[in-house]
Amino acid sequence: MSKKLMFVVSILVALTFVLSACAAPAAEPAAAPAAEEAGKLKVFGAFSTPVEEPWVGVIHAALNKANDEGRIEYTYQEAIGYSGDMERVLREVCEQDKPDLIMGDAFGNEEAVRRVGADYPEIAFAFGSGSGPSEPNVAVFDNWIHEPAYLMGMLAGGLTETDKLGVVGGMPVPEVNRLTNAFIAGARSMNPEVQVMVSFINSWFDPAAAKEAALAMIDNGADVLYAERFGVIEAAAENGLYAFGNMSDQNELAPEYVVSSAVWNMDPTVDYLIKQVTAGAFTAQDLKDFSMMGKGGASLAPFHGTESKIPADLIATVKEREAEILSGMFRVDVTEAQPAGIN
Repeated sequence: MSKKLMFVVSILVALTFVLSACAAPAAEPAAAPAAEEAGKLKVFGAFSTPVEEPWVGVIHAALNKANDEGRIEYTYQEAIGYSGDMERVLREVCEQDKPDLIMGDAFGNEEAVRRVGADYPEIAFAFGSGSGPSEPNVAVFDNWIHEPAYLMGMLAGGLTETDKLGVVGGMPVPEVNRLTNAFIAGARSMNPEVQVMVSFINSWFDPAAAKEAALAMIDNGADVLYAERFGVIEAAAENGLYAFGNMSDQNELAPEYVVSSAVWNMDPTVDYLIKQVTAGAFTAQDLKDFSMMGKGGASLAPFHGTESKIPADLIATVKEREAEILSGMFRVDVTEAQPAGIN
């Protein structure tokens, strides 16, 4: 090949590379979802009662918060009941939606939850329960708000003028019993002469029955009430009496009469579960510690506008005991036996 021809070939090759470099780049594949979006957990809430009921309302609020923060994708079904529908709903959700985590209340549906959990070991289950965890994937929790219930008892014992208090509870199960017994113990620590009437309405959500039970206690002299169930505060307010709320800060229900509430905060539990499931480290365990005051899972609600009506020395005593609980220097006894009707 002549030098002239070789020169021409070289020029053509160079032009080919230049033209290739100038050509429009090939279309790139669609961008993958952001890492946090791709890793967002799917969480389903399965609730036996309406979310209006304070117990499940606390779980629902914590999951809604995590959803609003973009940490999870949250859906739920409420008012599932206790007649066998829980198992059907859980199986449908596991088959169709395949969530990463299912949370809810197992009280009254213990066997159904555990049967479904055993059939879907790849899904994390965390349910409110009075029983223990089930390997490998059913964790349990409960409200452990007996500590603020004790503090409320102290306040009630110091506020009563008739030396008669009333507690209206849902059912005499360990969870409710320990709150009631702690309230009684707190009241007695301030007022050894106090008498505490206790009534159970045998329902988790029946405001009318709870109100009726509260009115009966008022007729028998109770002038301060612990509303373990929804409906009691209404009875107290109508009669101009002090009341204490349960599960959440219920001051807004009767701002002039709700002194405080035993608050259950599910944020620590939900935060822990999100981290565990995301890391692939979820195990069946009892999550009770996350619902106690020391972990931020329980607290005594602010006094709001009622503080000016409470003796300063009573508030100081309660605050001192609260600090002792938080520091671990005072432990509220856990007594789960059913309290008597009159204590």
